[in-house]
Amino acid sequence: MLNKFFLTVGFSGLSPKAPGTVGSFISLIIAMGLLHFISITTLFLLSILISVVAVKQIDIYEKEVGVHDGKEIVIDELAGMWIAMSVAGVTTENWTMGIIAFVFFRIFDIWKPSIIGKIDRDIKGGWGVMGDDIVAGVFAGLSTSLVYFLIF
Repeated sequence: MLNKFFLTVGFSGLSPKAPGTVGSFISLIIAMGLLHFISITTLFLLSILISVVAVKQIDIYEKEVGVHDGKEIVIDELAGMWIAMSVAGVTTENWTMGIIAFVFFRIFDIWKPSIIGKIDRDIKGGWGVMGDDIVAGVFAGLSTSLVYFLIF
């Protein structure tokens, strides 16, 4: 039960509609709350720690349920969102940048261009589930920084 709570980010991945988007949005809210107490660098390090733990937990979960990358698993969205926010340098005073990071992350996570799609297709197990979202987070963070720089 604790494993499912972790992998579904507080059961947000059990949403009947758009569990990845719901998980990403909940991850944004959690991060904005955490940033009142920790630095953006610490958020980045937490995303790496969570990713490493998630890989093992996803491997265990997939063996139990017999499905690769089930829609209810959204811990990868949390890691990707937090990486996007970290790369972009989101702060608690700047929700706009957080929303832009959310939009770019969802675009890259759904569209899966270039290496993101290759990781999603070719790598199995926990690393496959986490890998595409980690890279999507990097791209989303860079895109957020660029757009924010150009517009604001």
